[in-house]
Amino acid sequence: MTQARFTTDEGPALVLAGEGERPGSVEIVGARAGVTARVTGRGKTWRAALPLRAARWGGEELPLPAGTYEVRVVADAAGRSIRPPEPIALTQLGTLRASLEGWTLRVGPPIDPAYDSGEGQDALERRYATRPAAGFENAVFFESFYGRNASCNPLAIDRELARRAPGVTRYWSVVDLSVAVPEGAIPVVEGSPEWWRARGAARLLVVNDWLRRRFSRRKGQVVLQTWHGTPLKRLALHRPGFDPRRTAAVVRESLRWNILLAQNPYAARILGKAYAFLTRPIWVEGYPRNDVLVAGEGTATREALGIRPDERVLLYAPTWRDDRDQIVDFVDPAALAAAADAVVLVRGHSRTLLPGRDAQGPRVIDVTGFPDTSLLLLVADALITDYSSVMFDYSVTGKPMYFLVPDMEHYRGELRGFYFDLAAHAPGPMVRTQDELVAALAADDTAKYAGRYAQWRDKFNARDDGHAAERVVARILDQGFIEV
Repeated sequence: MTQARFTTDEGPALVLAGEGERPGSVEIVGARAGVTARVTGRGKTWRAALPLRAARWGGEELPLPAGTYEVRVVADAAGRSIRPPEPIALTQLGTLRASLEGWTLRVGPPIDPAYDSGEGQDALERRYATRPAAGFENAVFFESFYGRNASCNPLAIDRELARRAPGVTRYWSVVDLSVAVPEGAIPVVEGSPEWWRARGAARLLVVNDWLRRRFSRRKGQVVLQTWHGTPLKRLALHRPGFDPRRTAAVVRESLRWNILLAQNPYAARILGKAYAFLTRPIWVEGYPRNDVLVAGEGTATREALGIRPDERVLLYAPTWRDDRDQIVDFVDPAALAAAADAVVLVRGHSRTLLPGRDAQGPRVIDVTGFPDTSLLLLVADALITDYSSVMFDYSVTGKPMYFLVPDMEHYRGELRGFYFDLAAHAPGPMVRTQDELVAALAADDTAKYAGRYAQWRDKFNARDDGHAAERVVARILDQGFIEV
């Protein structure tokens, strides 16, 4: 008989124990993370301790991301079966919550069960909405991609703000405590009482996507919307098909923002119209997240990913599709790695992080869960994308770009539509198949696209000079949004 229990003696862990010869291996396997147990015992009994935390990319050990995991027990050489343990109900373990049913482990964020319900969240929302007027905390509330990581423009602004105004409190909204936050920052788990309080008390909010959960900006509170990319594909009010409810939602959302950050004048014009943000300030300062592409050095990231200094690196980073929830399957990354004699990094969009699973294969590294895309752009020798705004960031490096677009007509004509003709302006080859991509990589026609590339950078990267974060933080401080 197999027994199971949760423990916090040495950090959150799942402990399995049984009788007879010990199993060959015991592990927890999830879509984006996994843990291997230390199995002990000889003869009559055995014990396997599975820490509910993991370290990735050379970082510190953090709690497992919320999600569903399979507990895999490999029996002995004789093929002895091991019965699953009795179910264990949801248990609070400090940095996370967990339950076990059979060989299925469910991990959730560390929110008090009293608040982890519709009624509990409604109560917190009412408390937030009816909070008494009071002075703000000299603090900034950061959120990137709905708390799925601490990255993008908010991260770069956080780092510069910590340097210029170290006394300011910095809160980071996170979906759970598996999300690493910058040094000195305070993580607040979405939906917790601390999260609601910090979002209402911070003097300044810096976000890169929509605010949710009935956000109500208090008088005197400032929201800096950095957004997360120069748009090629149509968005917000410009998306195909008029929908009155979507229109109302877009206008309601944009009214929550005080300031919008744009990478370039083109993006300022598009974003202003798409979000009906026409009478409030738009700061055209370049993207803080791209500062590292000008002055950064990629050795540490290569080491964290296990890539040798002499290896060629291809980054495949397609955007998401409105008609599917996982990354597009237009590339066989293992075959591409072999054909191009390169390491292939696969970077799914943030919207494909939760429903997808890591790509695998020789010389393939799935970096969808890697916290900071900018560092991946820094180490990549070439970018393979489609319609993603990552193209406007990678061009800061001046390195080759390839556009794999087998569904161009469908995407442009039915799913989204474009703001300009990509085929006429793309600063690199446009290909339809993986074979064409491999041929283009081998041909290395960078000189053929040099003129287009220069025009592209003049239009989209004129302010990406390595000092965008400095300028943005200087404006924050000059306008008194926080106290130094």
